[in-house]
Amino acid sequence: MVAHVALASFLYVLLTIARAPKIWGIGQRPDGSNPWATVEPRISANLSNQFEWPLLFYAACLLLIQSHSEASIASLLAWTFIVGRVAHSCVQVLTTNIRLRGLVFTVNFLATLGLWVVVLQPRTAA
Repeated sequence: MVAHVALASFLYVLLTIARAPKIWGIGQRPDGSNPWATVEPRISANLSNQFEWPLLFYAACLLLIQSHSEASIASLLAWTFIVGRVAHSCVQVLTTNIRLRGLVFTVNFLATLGLWVVVLQPRTAA
C-alpha cells in the first residue's frame, strides 16, 4: 500500500510540474505556450484513476492485515497489482495506446480479484 501511495505522490508532483507553465508561467515556451499541454490531461486522468479501482485493493489489503493472514500468494498478488499500476501509469501518461492500457489494467483487475479470493478463503482455527 505504501508503494501505491508513493506512486500517487509522484503523480501529484508530476501534475504540479505539468501545470506550472499555465498556472505560474514557470517553464513556458518563448511563445507563452505550455510544453506539457498534451500530456497534462493524461497525467490528471491517471491520477484520478489512482482513486478508483485501487480502493478495492486497499480494502482487501486491510482485511488481510486485520486477519493476520500470512498468505504468500497475497503478497505476490499485491506486488503484481503495484507493478501493474506503475505500468498502467506509464502507458496512460506516455502513450495514447488504449488497447495496451486496457491490457495492463486487466492485470491490476485480476490481481485485486485474486486478493479478494484470498480474503474470502475460510480460516481454520489454530
